[in-house]
Amino acid sequence: MLLQINKGTVFFGANDVFENVDFSVNENERIALVGRNGSGKSTLLKVIEGEVELSSGQLIKSDKINIAYLKQNALINSNKTVKEEFEEVFSLLIEKERQLNDLAEKMAVNPDEQLINRYSRLEEEFKFEGGYTYQSEIMTVLHGFGFGLDDYERQVSSFSGGEKTKIAFAKLLLSKPDLLLLDEPTNHLDLSTIEWLESYLAKYKKAMIIVSHDRVFLDRLVSVVYELEYGSIRRYSGNYTSFVEQKKNDLIRQESAYNRQQKDIKRLEELIEKFRYKKNKAAFAQSKIKYLDRMDKIDAPTSDEKTFSAHFHCRIKGGKRVLNVDHLQIGYDTTLCEVNLEVLQGQRVAIIGPNGKGKSTFVKTIMGLVPQRGGEYLLGHQIEPGYFDQQLAQFTGTKTVLDELWDEYPLLDRTQIRTVLGSFLFTSDEVFKTVDVLSGGEKVRLQLAKLMLQQANLLILDEPTNHLDILGKEALEESLMDYEGTMLFVSHDRYFIQKLATAILVIEEGKATYYPLTYNEYVDKMAGVTPTVTPTKSTSVQAEPVKPERRKDMSREIKKIEALIDKKEKELDELRELRFDPEYYHDFRKMNELDNRIDDLHNEIAHLMETWEEYNA
Repeated sequence: MLLQINKGTVFFGANDVFENVDFSVNENERIALVGRNGSGKSTLLKVIEGEVELSSGQLIKSDKINIAYLKQNALINSNKTVKEEFEEVFSLLIEKERQLNDLAEKMAVNPDEQLINRYSRLEEEFKFEGGYTYQSEIMTVLHGFGFGLDDYERQVSSFSGGEKTKIAFAKLLLSKPDLLLLDEPTNHLDLSTIEWLESYLAKYKKAMIIVSHDRVFLDRLVSVVYELEYGSIRRYSGNYTSFVEQKKNDLIRQESAYNRQQKDIKRLEELIEKFRYKKNKAAFAQSKIKYLDRMDKIDAPTSDEKTFSAHFHCRIKGGKRVLNVDHLQIGYDTTLCEVNLEVLQGQRVAIIGPNGKGKSTFVKTIMGLVPQRGGEYLLGHQIEPGYFDQQLAQFTGTKTVLDELWDEYPLLDRTQIRTVLGSFLFTSDEVFKTVDVLSGGEKVRLQLAKLMLQQANLLILDEPTNHLDILGKEALEESLMDYEGTMLFVSHDRYFIQKLATAILVIEEGKATYYPLTYNEYVDKMAGVTPTVTPTKSTSVQAEPVKPERRKDMSREIKKIEALIDKKEKELDELRELRFDPEYYHDFRKMNELDNRIDDLHNEIAHLMETWEEYNA
């Protein structure tokens, strides 16, 4: 075992971050640490690394364990070159290499047996410790993080903040510690770099603990999940998807056991009350009282599943041709690429590609925030765009959350504004917090609330999931799945793209390529995978023939169900049309009620479809 925490507690002031936590790391173990924002994940990593001490409990580390910690937004500020920074990791090997060269020179003049033996021993050590491969390792990591050979000789201070973070990360990986602590390692990485990192870490031979909101990343790397919730921790075997399923089943089992026990307790209490004052039953009642006292009570199941609830709607439908982009040249001082694209109503186009190649520049150009360098773009008839990016969510100043939203939508009354804020988890006194003290996730939620009230029929989103925890991402995914408008969105979150995208626009190396494919179909195409249709298996066993009179009954029933489905689907279309009625889109409460009716009708249709399928099986 590399490391163990027994009954670990950390508190700051009067507040417990976590309490009585048991945690362990074995050699080569790959661990995900998950939980809501603020649950204590980063604090636990700092305890393991030694930056924070336990308030109580015990931290046990194996002798000479080497721990390396990549913090969120970690970066190197240095006047050294990238080469010099990376070679610091291999300073002992470089010194041995120098000694080998010195010995070789001496042997050329005087091939003394003692020198030859000394050279042989030193070379064996040098080879065993990776002396002949460390340069290729440096190049692998350098290119993996998107740097070229020219960057190798550049001073670290000349790079951007995001690039300095990648240099810090690359240096940490090259150091090959016994235990890697990675806090949001995929932040600021593009898709190709994330995929390279996954491949690199999959081959990493030592232990790692990962804090990440990237669900695909966790699924592909970890075999153990620890969840921090309500100040306690629990261990699950398997990857992230397995953890989600196990937790769901655990909660169902606990709820069932809790309900059964509560029924037993109620029954026993009724028996006690009925017989405790009867002479011949008093002993029986006393025995039941003692039994209840000794009973190991099951706690009511609790899980911190609270998240925001957004309902994005369009004020008006707008035209079927939403956006036409014709030889649009994008860029600032120079042209990054030329884009040709037609977006139709209802499409959800994911924009992907390496960082710095024009994804954000493209959406900013469409929004008129960056002038085009050539070509043109045209929004369709009655198309009203709504825009989200991280800069818009960088609220500053001393306005309260309430005033920030109300000032933008002054026609809504106080109750309507507070209702909207409540749906984005700003409740009670939280609406009076000033915007400058909000966390990253809170600022994103406030900006999403503004966007929702805009009721745009074209959403243009630039990295909307940054700063959201996993439940927040899932809430945003669900709300956007129900959105009837059109979307253009930039994202590095593969799960988010998989869930939403109906088409892909790839911007890379001076060109933009459109694929009318889902993300999984796009990935298969890039990998050269041809879609295959699995033939239906034949069987020699014949089903018992349905009797003619039974077939007639089934046929009549099927027709009834089909007619009912048609009727319900027409009702659903009528309710959806009401979303564009001013009576509803100006009244948040009425819109919520309408949404609930639409959800109920969806469920009715789904149930009818299941019945129809059973009859047709």
